[in-house]
Amino acid sequence: MSESPDKKTAEPTSGASADDVVLRVEDLSVDFRTEHGAARAVANASLTVRRGQTVAIVGESGSGKTTLAMAVLGLLASNGSVADGHIWFKDEDLGKVSPQRMAQLRGMELGLVPQDPMTNLDPIMQIGRQIDAGLIDNGLRTRRDARTRTVELLDEVGLPEARQRASQFPHEFSGGMRQRALIAMGLSGRPALLVADEPTSALDVTVQRGILDQLTALTQDLGTAVLLITHDLGLAAERADTVVVMYRGDIVEQGPARQVLTAPQHEYTKRLMAAAPSLASRRIEIARERGLDEVLDGSLLAHGEDAVADGATEPDVLVSVKEASKVFSIRGRGLLSRSKDFTAVDGVSLDIPRGSTVAVVGESGSGKSTLARMILDIEKPTSGSITFDGNLVGAGNHRDQIAYRRRVQPVFQDPYSSLDPLYSVYRAIEEPLRAHDYGDAAARRTRVEELADQVALSKGQLQRFPSELSGGQRQRVAIARALALSPELVVCDEAVSALDVVVQAQILQLLAGLQEDLGLTYLFITHDLAVVRQIADRVLVMQEGRVVEEGTVDSVFDSPSTAYTRALLDAIPGKDLELAL
Repeated sequence: MSESPDKKTAEPTSGASADDVVLRVEDLSVDFRTEHGAARAVANASLTVRRGQTVAIVGESGSGKTTLAMAVLGLLASNGSVADGHIWFKDEDLGKVSPQRMAQLRGMELGLVPQDPMTNLDPIMQIGRQIDAGLIDNGLRTRRDARTRTVELLDEVGLPEARQRASQFPHEFSGGMRQRALIAMGLSGRPALLVADEPTSALDVTVQRGILDQLTALTQDLGTAVLLITHDLGLAAERADTVVVMYRGDIVEQGPARQVLTAPQHEYTKRLMAAAPSLASRRIEIARERGLDEVLDGSLLAHGEDAVADGATEPDVLVSVKEASKVFSIRGRGLLSRSKDFTAVDGVSLDIPRGSTVAVVGESGSGKSTLARMILDIEKPTSGSITFDGNLVGAGNHRDQIAYRRRVQPVFQDPYSSLDPLYSVYRAIEEPLRAHDYGDAAARRTRVEELADQVALSKGQLQRFPSELSGGQRQRVAIARALALSPELVVCDEAVSALDVVVQAQILQLLAGLQEDLGLTYLFITHDLAVVRQIADRVLVMQEGRVVEEGTVDSVFDSPSTAYTRALLDAIPGKDLELAL
């Protein structure tokens, strides 16, 4: 986004009496010290949160929404400070309280549910002990009865067999279970204000809905006010009373959630809405209901669907999976325990036509990523077969396997962990060229620069390292690296789920353009059906290792045949909004 939208003065939310006000932020500005001087992250922000109310702050990465929330909690980084303005919590000015009082408030009155449970839970400490410690340190329980309260909290957030779960470690929990544990911690002090910072961004839609339903019920019972930080406007519309839109540190629009998102006044809010997959999916649904073909023609809907559905020509199948299964042996916990078999993929069959996009969707644990790993020849099928361009995958010699690697490439969910932090962008993109003996140094440089241009990376960015790039830029590097050897199939495993909606839209546009220009075939693994609606030709729905539904995107979305698919579709945030087309 090169141009900066004009700032709109935002008025604090009005409503009930002043006695209900839990948080009032007045003209808040936050600066960070850098080697180039002070950088302003939040500028003159004002908002009000009342008892029992949920206020959502939305915006893309870098908009200042998390910085504002951390300023409220007194948890800014060491180089950050409140430069101006006031933060009132009930009748206390948080800028004037002592560090001891602030710590006391965070333990009792202010709660936090952070974004990533794996980096916010101690991996070598049992879940129960981590919650126990918070209760004891904040004086909420004695050591003797802390565990009883911990079990009650885990039970409240919907964890079955809470007493046994309390003795387990974070790696033994699913993503949704870990998030529930963090909610239990955040609500342990029965806070007046809970800050939920992207609490469900990495979870599939059904788990997300269950956790948010639980959070809503708990906060309503307690009368807790919630400050929800999110980039998902559909989620904000469903869960918030008030929406605050931030752009580059400024609040550019705020008001009642449904009003802001159904009739946005600010240009930036309109851009966010256009980029949000959940709202784009809803817009496509409305356009189909009204027969507005001109709206559909301008969408990201894949180009090949109608031709395949009409049966005009027999598709050229690039990948064929026949009755593929994958069984893992799970070792027992005790020394004398026997191993157990776990079937991750159970008799799956699918065809991927050349030049098309096939999406595989399902909840976490449905087997979709294991299926992708088998197609990539990272995992071997226990039974069944996978063929690529008529040849059995994994059956050839070493040279055949190397040739297969050139023709099939992955793009993973987290570009930061899939890129070597010690390699520059140039070296990261060049690495597959080196590994496959592609030309000399000059030829490789030409190819790297060509790839960078294809994914809209500048030459200057080629000398940077992953830590110096945004999430979207890192994903562009991962895509360029995947394209280095001119593959025919690209497997995108949750390739946009960790990105904010604006960057998601950019990456989806990029993938669609590359497919059209290069004739690429995509296997798109995702838990986000809203993204599927935008980019795929066909979709397979997986549950517990099996395909439970398959068809064109239109047929699956418009007439789902299974209760499971209907549940996935119903869980898309914002599905009931009436949006302007």
